[in-house]
Amino acid sequence: MFDLIAFDADDTLWHNERLYLATASQFREMLSPYHSAEWIEERLNATEAKNLQHFGYGVKGFVLSMIETAIELTEGRISGAEILRILKWGREMLCAPIELLEGVRETVEDLARDRRLMLLTKGDLFDQENKLARSGLSHCFSAIEVVAEKTALTYRTILTRHGVRAEHFLMVGNSLRSDILPVLELGGTAIHIPYATTWVHDRVSAEELAGKEFVQLAEIREIAAWLRSRKPAVDDLDGR
Repeated sequence: MFDLIAFDADDTLWHNERLYLATASQFREMLSPYHSAEWIEERLNATEAKNLQHFGYGVKGFVLSMIETAIELTEGRISGAEILRILKWGREMLCAPIELLEGVRETVEDLARDRRLMLLTKGDLFDQENKLARSGLSHCFSAIEVVAEKTALTYRTILTRHGVRAEHFLMVGNSLRSDILPVLELGGTAIHIPYATTWVHDRVSAEELAGKEFVQLAEIREIAAWLRSRKPAVDDLDGR
């Protein structure tokens, strides 16, 4: 039924967003003598959004956005020691242990036994390859694609390269904006597994979801049962 099943990485296979939330909290505390927590958060989000086209997704772009925001909000009074602290937070994020979500290892390893799996994720190539290696899941994927952005064109290019038709492609991920909507636009199938928190730049309005048909599961362990439910009955295969 599906020639290729692709999985997003961050917050689909392993925890990621909570590292950013914890670091952003430290950042707000650092700048608390200058501004309110709400204003610091708003300006950091705006700076990140502006910088995505320049630095892309991932820890490195986040660190650069924190430094830029700190300089702007302190009117240049941020100290060298404080900038070094921000850089240290970034290194800690990059070296943080990989913690798989519940049910990920057994589900992915089980599917990999008789299905073609791909890791398809956004972000920094070095960082994502490093996280995959440390996750212990690299042997499960026949292909790895790390992209700057997940658009319909991105997916179309990848499917063409791997010789897969959109109607035979399944994408699994936590981001409606990146993992679901572009795949539906191509005519593929998408499974949304929500994460506990959603990054502000990944949020999707009700209007954007209107009329879109996709599967939503509570956890990754439900995928195997859903796939079994999609198999045609024996009588259907016999033409009866």
